[in-house]
Amino acid sequence: MQYWLLKSEPETYSWENLEADKNAVWDGVRNYQARNFLQKMQVGDLALFYHSGKQKQVVGICRITKEHYPEPGQENPTWMAVETAPVAAFKHPVSLSTIRNIPQLEHILLVRHTRLSVMPLTESEFSTIIQLGNPTTP
Repeated sequence: MQYWLLKSEPETYSWENLEADKNAVWDGVRNYQARNFLQKMQVGDLALFYHSGKQKQVVGICRITKEHYPEPGQENPTWMAVETAPVAAFKHPVSLSTIRNIPQLEHILLVRHTRLSVMPLTESEFSTIIQLGNPTTP
């Protein structure tokens, strides 16, 4: 299993939207590095759902339910999409400032490349953030 972090502005698509939809296409990624990470995702991988923009916090855990495929509605097959489903909401969202202050998280891309919308995490990084968020199943 691999671990990921997916970023979305809550005004565009929020954790609450994912919970309501039960399964969603994760599309709109227009960065080659992020697209390459999408292509490495496999069914069953887990991802942290991060609200970017003003909130800047991890709010839940989702699961990859469909591996990458060409983004629907795009003539250019360069851009990929995956599908995700909610697993658990965080009781305590984990802010970017909290993440920056934890030594074992100092190397994650979220801290070093703040504009990247899809990124891998190690199992240890994923577990550390999970412990801080204290998730509950829906």
